[in-house]
Amino acid sequence: MLTIPETVTEQGRAAETKVAGATSPARYLVSAMLAGAYIGVGVVLMLMTAGPFLAAGSPAQPLVAGGVFAVALTLVVFAGAELATSAMMILTQGVLTRATRLGAAVATLALCLVGNLLGSVVFAWAVVQSRVLDGSAGADMLASMLDHKAHEGVGEMFFRGVLCNVLVCVAIWACARLRTEIGKAVVIFWAIFAFIASGFEHVVANMTTFSLGLFLGDGLTTVGDFATNVLWVGLGNLVGGALVVGVGYWFVAGGSRLRAPAAEPLAGAEPVAGAELLAEARPVTGATPRR
Repeated sequence: MLTIPETVTEQGRAAETKVAGATSPARYLVSAMLAGAYIGVGVVLMLMTAGPFLAAGSPAQPLVAGGVFAVALTLVVFAGAELATSAMMILTQGVLTRATRLGAAVATLALCLVGNLLGSVVFAWAVVQSRVLDGSAGADMLASMLDHKAHEGVGEMFFRGVLCNVLVCVAIWACARLRTEIGKAVVIFWAIFAFIASGFEHVVANMTTFSLGLFLGDGLTTVGDFATNVLWVGLGNLVGGALVVGVGYWFVAGGSRLRAPAAEPLAGAEPVAGAELLAEARPVTGATPRR
């Protein structure tokens, strides 16, 4: 396992790779769209498995929802895709370690959010065309979720977003420290289980949820509710990921004394989008050799 300072250094390198990847906008956008779709898979799986429990009034419904949604971040991490919520932490630590500039980090995050939104919308459209939700308990659960979200106040959306991305980014942070795939999968499961079962809000998951509602019609939601939720939950996610986890661990690791060494790209290699597990690819000076 990497130390906290070593992990912050690796996150700086990961941020550098993300920014470099975004210089090929089309490829980076596709990688971000894949992440939006993978999160959408988790949303639909949650609706189809937890919906019957909600319809039956079972108290196990949050446990089922939390237990299955972890597939979303697992796919993002192990398949490799660009997710905005984890990028909020990684890019922040890249700026703080001076591995990348603030302007480039902001532009990369903006492109990632656009890609996540496009992927979520396309995935939701495909799900509606497949008609798997028609007449199902999952469709009833979706309607219930959208009605609940429409009545949330600004403060509720914001702080649920903060709490959600603390857990998501802690999972990604722990993945950067760990050296076994089993360990990464376990920590992802528990962190995502905690945020879903607790009722916190994830901006990219909500992109799929609201898109499903819009495509299904029947007055389930509105574009205005969609935009309001994405704005305030997104800001909460940013605070949770960038400030609480990103700045927090940078400060714990030594703050301004840390600086990410320059990355060493392979000769002739081009930047590749998708670097959630960059720590797996590059050794850190002084780190325990992988066994």
